[in-house]
Amino acid sequence: IAIVGSRNATPYGLRVAADFAAVLAEAGYTIISGGAFGVDAAAHRGALSVGGKTVVVLAGGVDCPYPMAHSNLFTDASRNGALVSEHPAGTPSHKHNFLSRNRIIAGLAFGTLIVEAAYKSGAIRTALDTVKLLRPVMAIPGPISSPLSAGVNRLIADRVAELVTSCWEIEEMVGILGRPPGLGPYNQESRRPFGNQALHAPQ
Repeated sequence: IAIVGSRNATPYGLRVAADFAAVLAEAGYTIISGGAFGVDAAAHRGALSVGGKTVVVLAGGVDCPYPMAHSNLFTDASRNGALVSEHPAGTPSHKHNFLSRNRIIAGLAFGTLIVEAAYKSGAIRTALDTVKLLRPVMAIPGPISSPLSAGVNRLIADRVAELVTSCWEIEEMVGILGRPPGLGPYNQESRRPFGNQALHAPQ
């Protein structure tokens, strides 16, 4: 599952990204994102916090990941997942590479979850790349007064993305494509609540 969103995420966005990533990782899903500040980093850390797998798709060579402030995160991800790039070693992270790498994030995942995104953002590009692959786009709604939620709310309004409030709904949309081989249904006891127990499946 890809989880992407704003670099300038609010505490709400960071918490949602980390909690959803943790629950999905506990269920056996690999979390894919771009290693950037904000939602990306929160998603990677959420997966790693429960011993899950995460993949970081870089905009430059794997030997010069960006941002440098996330060097510890990149090290942990390389030990519990992978750092991947379409660029050869030694390639710096040029500005134009960030948007183009989003298609790889979309291509590696069986579905993409958008958490906080402005009208013009890399996360919206990832959502559109996911649509081109005929894979599900899911979105967490945000306050109508927040510019950081304007893009994600528009995706929902335009029916580009499906509104989701729980990991159970994500599993329903991704279906059997995203399930690791031999993995059974969610362990109900391992689920952690978010807010008003939004991460719990209906009983």
